[in-house]
Amino acid sequence: MKKIIITVQLLLSITAFGQGFLHREGQNIVDGKGKNVILRGLGLGGWMVQEGYMLQTQPFASPQYKIKEKIQEVAGEKGTKEFYAAYKANGITKRDVDSLAAWGFNSIRLPMHYNLYTPSIQEEKNGEITWIEEGFTMTDNLLKWCAENKMYLILDLHAAPGGQGNDAAISDYDTTKPSLWDSEANQKKMIALWKKLASRYRDNPWIGAYDIINEPNWNFTGTNKNGCDENSNGPLRDLLVKVTKAIREVDTNHMVIIEGNCWGNNYNGVFPLWDENMALSFHKYWNYNDKASIQKMLDYRTQYNVPIWLGESGENSNVWFKDALTLMETNNIGWAFWPMKKIENIAGVTSVTKIPEYDILLKYWKDGGEKPSEEFAKKTLMKMADNYKMQNVTVKPDVVDAMFRQVQTNDTKPYKKNVIPGKIIATQYDLGTNGYAYSDKDFVNYRVATGNFDQWNKGNTMRNDGVDILPCEDSGSNGYQVSFIEDGEWLQFTSQVKKQNTYKVAIRYSSESSEGKLYLETENGNKSETITLLATGDNKKWKTVILSEVKLNAGINKIKVVFEKGGFSLNYLDFSEAKK
Repeated sequence: MKKIIITVQLLLSITAFGQGFLHREGQNIVDGKGKNVILRGLGLGGWMVQEGYMLQTQPFASPQYKIKEKIQEVAGEKGTKEFYAAYKANGITKRDVDSLAAWGFNSIRLPMHYNLYTPSIQEEKNGEITWIEEGFTMTDNLLKWCAENKMYLILDLHAAPGGQGNDAAISDYDTTKPSLWDSEANQKKMIALWKKLASRYRDNPWIGAYDIINEPNWNFTGTNKNGCDENSNGPLRDLLVKVTKAIREVDTNHMVIIEGNCWGNNYNGVFPLWDENMALSFHKYWNYNDKASIQKMLDYRTQYNVPIWLGESGENSNVWFKDALTLMETNNIGWAFWPMKKIENIAGVTSVTKIPEYDILLKYWKDGGEKPSEEFAKKTLMKMADNYKMQNVTVKPDVVDAMFRQVQTNDTKPYKKNVIPGKIIATQYDLGTNGYAYSDKDFVNYRVATGNFDQWNKGNTMRNDGVDILPCEDSGSNGYQVSFIEDGEWLQFTSQVKKQNTYKVAIRYSSESSEGKLYLETENGNKSETITLLATGDNKKWKTVILSEVKLNAGINKIKVVFEKGGFSLNYLDFSEAKK
């Protein structure tokens, strides 16, 4: 009788397929009505699986289990439990999902740690598989918030039982214990977990897909430890097939997404495909944004008649984001960028503020010395956990603008309302891409293609463009200054000029030894005189010089500040009416 009930359920699921679920239709991902869907998503990296680089612990604690050891050393067992409870509670809330939807995202990729859903094999008795409610509850809540915003939730097994890659931080791989590939028990647990998830969510249309395993990077037969020279990938294919089979025993509604070896990109030996409702994921970081960079995946799409999806990307400049997403969308490829929250992050949609006390913990963990008290450590960690709340993070409007508006147009828009007469802050130049809102000679990182790491914003603060920004202690600043200015670079400021007039401009700058030059230019081609900025003797010694006779028309003006000769730092320009 039980078999009959299951059969009827599966037949009903098959009937429902395509009526309300995201699914494959040839080479496209479509919704239940057959409409093509370009997934525009964000990966919630760091929430369920911590990585050291997001917490600034990478030099000494990169995988989560090592991070937890460091925290427990200073905060104690009780304090550690309290921190992780607050960290997870604050990390992603309904407010976060509402914000993502408002910015333009239509999907979320959830990087899951298996140990929130089921214990490790070392904790199980007699080879049995038991369950932990915490992970399922977190997923249920997130799915509810997604559904309320009509967003798809893609489940991604980011940390599989035992760990699936030699890049240990990604999957929380503990090298002292059997990996996923070395342990049949770990593989059975992974298969059981996916079956459990599929059974739980099989009828929910806001589950977008099951991303079976994130970024496997393992040398089965090759010499490259991350699996980049593998030609067969037999163990990976076998496991993917087994997981798919287990999912299909309980769920025929949802799309299955697979990833190749070598951080998701090596598909040698993975084909032919074995299911009618699948998509291929690939990950893209730090390479050129030309068609050649994705040609292999485009070929797979055509050859195997299967959709492709950029499951993870990011960690670059706004120029790279705009170019990458333009490339994806013009080729009908959905995407999920990375990550949601990271400490002191300019390249994400938000940044988590670091408090000075956290630096004390980081220094102790790295160098040793006097151990902070348990009370101090707990208070510091709980404050950091509080800083992960959506209302406490710093939202990065330039990143959001690059990912959505700039993909559609090269038009610029004001970063902040500028009114003349009045002060214009140098770091609040227009939103837009290089060559349109600003011009900077270093604005993107192509290190995978070139072998060179190029810092786009050399100060790594405030904004994610090519403009180099440093903290500023000068009075009248917004806390930041434009620095490392080179010859020929420029900034544009869209401003509301109250009336046609001739203005004088007070320019606030500093320069240790270089003599700089700049002039102003409006969009109709009118230029001011060029003013020379004499060296101030120190980069922290600020001076004001007056540029006279700047003629501006009433209304909206796009004003370029052109750096004819660089070598100085700029705080602000203050426009006032010239006395007649």
